[in-house]
Amino acid sequence: MSNLPKISIIGAGNVGASAAYRVLELNLADVVLLDIVEGLPQGKSLDLSQMVAVSGSSSRIMGTNDYEDTKESDVVIVTSGLARKPGMSRDDLITTNTKIIKEVIEKVVQNSPNSILIIVTNPLDAMTYVAHKVSGFSKQKVMGMAGILDASRFKAFLAMELKVAASEIDTLVLGGHGDDMVPLKNFTSVSGTPIVELVNNKKLDEIIQRTRDGGAEIVKLLKTGSAFYAPGVCAVEMAETILKDQKKLLPCCTFVDGEYGIKNQFLGLPVILSSKGVEEIVEIELSESEQNDLRVSASHVKELCDLIDSSGLI
Repeated sequence: MSNLPKISIIGAGNVGASAAYRVLELNLADVVLLDIVEGLPQGKSLDLSQMVAVSGSSSRIMGTNDYEDTKESDVVIVTSGLARKPGMSRDDLITTNTKIIKEVIEKVVQNSPNSILIIVTNPLDAMTYVAHKVSGFSKQKVMGMAGILDASRFKAFLAMELKVAASEIDTLVLGGHGDDMVPLKNFTSVSGTPIVELVNNKKLDEIIQRTRDGGAEIVKLLKTGSAFYAPGVCAVEMAETILKDQKKLLPCCTFVDGEYGIKNQFLGLPVILSSKGVEEIVEIELSESEQNDLRVSASHVKELCDLIDSSGLI
């Protein structure tokens, strides 16, 4: 490996491979791509190393089945677990993926005790809770990738409706990564123009519902898998912000300890990401309905976490 930072990606499926591609494309870090399936991470890494030979990146990549190769990682992105199939909710994955995340995190901590963890596995908020509890890491160093993805879907659907560049749209999506996520109308604008002045309420509500169903829509179309390009890129957006100490404000799943009137659980909120991890939760003024929606979303996440606690799985 080179003198660049080190990112280990656990899970060499479509999300993990997409994340690895993005890291190499940005020349952000050296990558270790790990999977339990023999040959899978090695084959994808070999393909990606040949891509780098064309793109000119100086980042290096290796594929492995051995956690020893992930030693002293700066950031670990965890994508391991079952993906959704048509008709499944994110919550349907909870028992199997809890077992997988527990095993993965134990091995990650053993080899990279100073790393920052970014969890992508569904159900996202509950799996981030599992990772935090199993790792023993501080709340600043364990986070989940969801809000950036949900916001990207909201932006994409708005861009389609308005026929504008998605890059011109600013928005925030808070809450759990599920059917009751909370896209914020009042914090959504196009080149500074409030979205409510550009899209009528009925159409906006339809777009918000499509955002909530965004993952399921892709699962239904693919039939044999779930989204991977956008989740992979969004996870690397977080990793880049951390490694470059950019202090960006991004919606991420983080440990909440009283902010927004919610306590002692993981939930998607606006945070400042830096080299420390989650440096700060930013409290913005929500409308009464948005605050209520956030509490509902939080209560659903808590139910999942309570279920995990009562199951004895961790």
